[in-house]
Amino acid sequence: MTKIISIGLHPSAIDYSRLPGLDEQTLTARIEQGDAALRAAGLDVTTCLVGADPDAAEKTVRECLESGPSFGVAMIGAGVRAIPEHTLLFERLINVLATAAPGIRFCFNTSPETTIDAIRRQL
Repeated sequence: MTKIISIGLHPSAIDYSRLPGLDEQTLTARIEQGDAALRAAGLDVTTCLVGADPDAAEKTVRECLESGPSFGVAMIGAGVRAIPEHTLLFERLINVLATAAPGIRFCFNTSPETTIDAIRRQL
C-alpha cells in the first residue's frame, strides 16, 4: 500500500479575517472529518500540520518524513498553496519533499473535503 503524507496549515496559523464564514473551530472540524474519511477508506495517511513559518514548517515536515517508511504520495493543502503570502512556504515544502523522497508524487486539494479525491487521483 502506498504511504501518503498529507500536509496542511495548522488551523491556528490561518488569518480568518480574509475568509468570511470560516473560523478555527470550523476548519478544525472539517479537517478531522476529512481525516476520518481517509481512515475509513483504509488509506495509509500521515497528517502533518504546519505553521506559516517556512523554517519551522520544513522542520515539521522532515520529522513527519522520518516517522516511518517511505512516502509515495504527498498531498499539499490549499492553505499552503493558494494564499499568496505562503508562496515561499509552498516552494520550500515542495523542495524538501522532492529531495527527501525522490520520485514522490504530488496531489493538491481545494478543501479538507476534497483531500480523499486528490489522493485517489495519484493511487
